[in-house]
Amino acid sequence: MLIRECSGGVVFRGDEVFLLKNEKNEWVLPKGAIRNNELSVDAALRRVRAETGLKSLNVLSTAGETSYEFYSVTRQRPVYNKITWYLMSTDDREFNISNEDGFSDGGFYPIEKALELITYSQDRALVNVSYYKYKSLSKVIA
Repeated sequence: MLIRECSGGVVFRGDEVFLLKNEKNEWVLPKGAIRNNELSVDAALRRVRAETGLKSLNVLSTAGETSYEFYSVTRQRPVYNKITWYLMSTDDREFNISNEDGFSDGGFYPIEKALELITYSQDRALVNVSYYKYKSLSKVIA
């Protein structure tokens, strides 16, 4: 089994969160593999920028960890992804979905709509918990 250390971002803008629709028509959060001994937070920022086109990102805190297994047809073996998530915010209005990474749609969605769209229950739980953390941190920062 291939074990991959990954990281990603739960990106909020006000009362909206950024989601992507992948090549399997799944609604997911931006994430990717950690490369060349880079820090987890740096990998998260790199992947969020690459997949979303968002430029101005603020890392507020860690958001949690998730993991999942799947069979990779291209690698011809099982893969275990362990993802460290970061709570992020942005004021950016413009974004650019990365078609090169296999995404067909995406953008900022109101929390309730996002929770309906998100494909995987652990991602829904992560967004839900992260939103409450984001709102409490926003009050402290303000």
